[in-house]
Amino acid sequence: MATAAPFRLILASASPRRSELLRNAGIPFVVQPANLEERLQPGETPRDFALRVATEKARAVHGQHPSEVVLGADTIVVIDGEILGKPRDAADAARMLRRLAGRGHEVLTGVCLAGPRFEDARAETTQVFMGPLNEAEIEAYILSGEPMDKAGAYAIQGRASRWIPKIVGCYFNVVGLPVPLVTQMLRARKLL
Repeated sequence: MATAAPFRLILASASPRRSELLRNAGIPFVVQPANLEERLQPGETPRDFALRVATEKARAVHGQHPSEVVLGADTIVVIDGEILGKPRDAADAARMLRRLAGRGHEVLTGVCLAGPRFEDARAETTQVFMGPLNEAEIEAYILSGEPMDKAGAYAIQGRASRWIPKIVGCYFNVVGLPVPLVTQMLRARKLL
C-alpha cells in the first residue's frame, strides 16, 4: 500500500490541548503560534468569527513558511448567541459558569489549512449540556485554576467532566480541535 508523501504540518497555536490531540492522533507537526488579537467585528456571527480567526492564524504563519502546510484553529463557546471567550479574571469565570450551569450551549471551532496554492476553512459545532452547579462548586473550580485559559471557563477533559452529562457531536472539538475534521481536510489534500 502506497503512503502519502511526507509533509510538514505547522500548528499555528500555542494550545497544549491542540498539540496533545494531534500527537494522540499520530499526526506529525511542529508548533509556531500566530499570536494574533482575536476581536469580534461588528455584525460578525460566532461561526464567521471562529472561521476568520482560524484563517488569519493560518495565513499569518503560512506567510512565513509558504512551502509548508499550516493549521490554524479557534474554539469558542456560544450561548444565546453570545461568545464566551477565555475569562479575564475569576469574577468573569464565575459569571460564565453561572450562565452555562444547567443549560445547553455550543462549542464551535473554526479550522483552516493553508498550504502552497490552497486554503481550506471549515467549522465544527458540538452541543454541550452542563448540569447544575452551586456556588461552592464554582468557587472551588475557579480556585483550581483550570478555567482560566479555557473558552467558556471550563475544560471538558478536566475537572468539569463531572458536570457534562451529554454532548452531541465531536468530543475533540470541545477539547479544542475537531481531529476527525482535520483528518478529513488533510486526506482531501492527499496529505495523510
